[in-house]
Amino acid sequence: HIYTNRQLLSILFLYWEVAQKTLNGSQFYSYSVCNVGEREQDNWLRTTFIQRRPSASRVMVELQFVVRDCNSFDGASLTCKETFNMYTSEADADVGTTFRKGQFKKVTTIAPDEITRKNLQPVNTETRVVDGLSLKGFYLAFQDIGACVAILSVRVYYKTCPATVKSLASFPETVAGSQALSKVDGVCMENAVSEKVPRIYCTMDGEWVVPVSQCQCKPGYEEIKEVCQECQPGYFKAAVPSEKCELCPANTQGTGYGDAACPCTPGFYRAEDDPPTGPCSGLPGAPQDLQATTQLSSGRVLLTWSPPGDTGGRADLTYSVECRRCDGAACQACGEKVRYEPASTGLTETRVSVSQLDAHLNYTFTVNAHNGVSAAASKASPRAHGPPSTAALTTSLQYTDPPTVTSMRLDERKPTSLSLSWVVTPRHRAPPRSFRYELTYRKKDDNLNMTTYTVLVLDRTSVRVSDLAPATTYLFRVQPITEGGAGGASIEDEFKTLADGNTNFPALVLCSLFSRRNSHSRQGPEDAYFSTSEQLKPLKTYVDPHTYEDPNTAVLKFASEIHPNHITKQKVIGAGEFGEVFRGILRAPGRTEGPVAIKTLKPGYSEKQRQDFLSEASIMGQFSHQNIIRLEGVVTKFKHAMIVTEYMENGALDKYLRDHDGEIPSIQLVGMLRGISGGMKYLSDMSYVHRDLAARNILVNTNLECKVSDFGLSRVLEDDPEGTYTTSGGKIPIRWTAPEAIAYRKFTSASDVWSFGIVMWEVMAFGERPYWDMSNHEVMKAINEAFRLPAPMDCPSAVYQLMLQCWLQERAKRPRFPDIVSLLDKLLRSPDSLKTIADFDPRVSIRLPSTSGSDGSPFRSVSEWLESIKMSQYSENFACAGMVTMEQVLHMRNEDIKNIGVRLPGHLKRIAYSILGLKDQTSTLSVFAM
Repeated sequence: HIYTNRQLLSILFLYWEVAQKTLNGSQFYSYSVCNVGEREQDNWLRTTFIQRRPSASRVMVELQFVVRDCNSFDGASLTCKETFNMYTSEADADVGTTFRKGQFKKVTTIAPDEITRKNLQPVNTETRVVDGLSLKGFYLAFQDIGACVAILSVRVYYKTCPATVKSLASFPETVAGSQALSKVDGVCMENAVSEKVPRIYCTMDGEWVVPVSQCQCKPGYEEIKEVCQECQPGYFKAAVPSEKCELCPANTQGTGYGDAACPCTPGFYRAEDDPPTGPCSGLPGAPQDLQATTQLSSGRVLLTWSPPGDTGGRADLTYSVECRRCDGAACQACGEKVRYEPASTGLTETRVSVSQLDAHLNYTFTVNAHNGVSAAASKASPRAHGPPSTAALTTSLQYTDPPTVTSMRLDERKPTSLSLSWVVTPRHRAPPRSFRYELTYRKKDDNLNMTTYTVLVLDRTSVRVSDLAPATTYLFRVQPITEGGAGGASIEDEFKTLADGNTNFPALVLCSLFSRRNSHSRQGPEDAYFSTSEQLKPLKTYVDPHTYEDPNTAVLKFASEIHPNHITKQKVIGAGEFGEVFRGILRAPGRTEGPVAIKTLKPGYSEKQRQDFLSEASIMGQFSHQNIIRLEGVVTKFKHAMIVTEYMENGALDKYLRDHDGEIPSIQLVGMLRGISGGMKYLSDMSYVHRDLAARNILVNTNLECKVSDFGLSRVLEDDPEGTYTTSGGKIPIRWTAPEAIAYRKFTSASDVWSFGIVMWEVMAFGERPYWDMSNHEVMKAINEAFRLPAPMDCPSAVYQLMLQCWLQERAKRPRFPDIVSLLDKLLRSPDSLKTIADFDPRVSIRLPSTSGSDGSPFRSVSEWLESIKMSQYSENFACAGMVTMEQVLHMRNEDIKNIGVRLPGHLKRIAYSILGLKDQTSTLSVFAM
């Protein structure tokens, strides 16, 4: 997809010289012009018609050229230039040699990195983008305005994401578009399926990223060399998400090729809740060593046994007990009269107590063992069950009447407690050796339908009942519980607690504490009772989740688990490194239903990717502040991992500000900065360093409340010469990073303060890019030479002075976040302090170093000027109003600008300030360099 010089030989050139040269056996043409001594140069060089592939709306133009140093020409320094311009013009057909300059639109100004001096002729290579192409073809043109320049080669190409197969889905070749990410749908390969259409994103650089909804081999097939192949006999694959065919589990058998399940062999079964991929189990054997111990005095039998030797291969063993009694030759079920402790079925322990037995009867007890497949076996064959164990015994039981509580007495009374005791009397013989007491009490209340009873089970004849209400009457009753059953209960007695304040004990304690407090010059731990509510707050420190040996432990510690059934995805609102981001609804029990943001982990992730993905939740879950994005919870125990946070309706702060340029008053902007600084103070108090503070990582809700987000833990790259570092989102731009963090990898709260200063500038400049189009190298060089960003338009002087304090070279002298919060609070409390505006230089703040006109030459058209201040959308407005020359523009007033259709306050100010700057400037570049 490349057009080279060989295809561009027939070039229309006006005042450019052409030369044919031979290099390495190949001929090529070069085009040069060098009229540096003459004024008003306007030399054009145009390519042949370049046909465009219909889907290629964005092409790259790579130039190789040399430029001679103007200082090498005597007497030509005033007219000589060291740059030239590139233009483009679209057409549906070749116009031949017809050439009209008005049809061409400027793309950019080309400046060399190195210029020719004496015998050195360095070749410069520059690549520019031509975007928004829509017709069948286009021309390129190069305009010289007084330089000594030679163009050696022009290479025109466009980028594509090549046809590819990823995760069993095929994707067609796709031309890289103008958007950062272009969505491309694919098709699953044979014997592969997907719940949703497989999707991937094509970047502007021609690279595939973020595959979503990948295809997977259907049941009975596995992926081998990117092809779905049948499972071999004896192997199976039951579900789509599984990766490989598995060997049929124990006690199962395969049926052939492509098995999705392995059925049980005869005599073995699966329980209803057993997975179809698991082994089959048999029935358990009989319980062993069944013994019956008779307790004659209480009509009770204790049955004990040992587990069966064969459990059927399962651990879910339970037991059931059957009882039959015989009176002479007649035998029948024991009936409901007999009681079992704890129960007669579903027993997990190998013992049961049977009571309420009659005297002088024969009893037969049968114990059966069951496991999880017993029910399935019964359905398959009603006679299929394990052998039982049976124990027969003859009872000769004698009963003793249970005891009775005859009286209760009050031993001690307090405002919140009552101490009671009672007397137990047997009716006939001495009571059994041990029994318990059931104490029931309630408030005295005539409305019995609303009464709450409290029951205590005790092993002694006294109790102290606490947590009672002062000056309140309670009703108490006690009943003994013996091995033979319940005894006689006492009558219901009433006792009343004392009124509150009738005891001096608490006051004595406080006096003692006061005495200890006054005896120390410094506050000790015991003085916490007398601290303010702020002092009582525990000092919470951030814990790095990477210090946990198992990162999953950190997630469980700091984030709550949410069941995916409680989450409803509504629409995609973004695509991150790990997968798509959705807007959705959270409907969890005990929570208010509301909108949330849902970050998803793309299928086919590695364990490291999963840990990196969830690490942000482990970090976010430790924070609780109104200006920190709130973590609602995570989904980790299911197939698709997710991070669920609160939903911020207005999205990222930088984009929101650009969309509302000039619409938000300064005091509201300062209020937004106050919220961000409050969140950062909270983080710094927890000893957490953000490392990636920027307006793009601040989220805004409908109330214009700003919250700090993006807590993907950053890591310094030891082998990066520029000292940049990466996060889950990629490299951090130099323009937001403090000098010591760039040079020495010193990331502290002080470096976060520097970043906060850049965020302040972004907010007051309504989302303008810091340092405009300067390269990272130019930014670092400028900062080291003490250059600082100028004040944005209409920025209060006090706010700009705070920015400069944040950008002090020595980090120890920068303000701390508590200081920043305090200052911003003072500004908000005194709105008049925001009326003094910082000095604004439109030649620096609006005219960008790398845009048109920055070479010092005057603007040749209104459209060129508007492009330089990023207001090209108003070109047609100026043309329709007859403003076609820069001389006419210089005479415009604010009212004239409004009349041609510029209504937004921010745009109106930008254009007006630029006109003001043009009136007194001679060279924008020279002023900027100063």
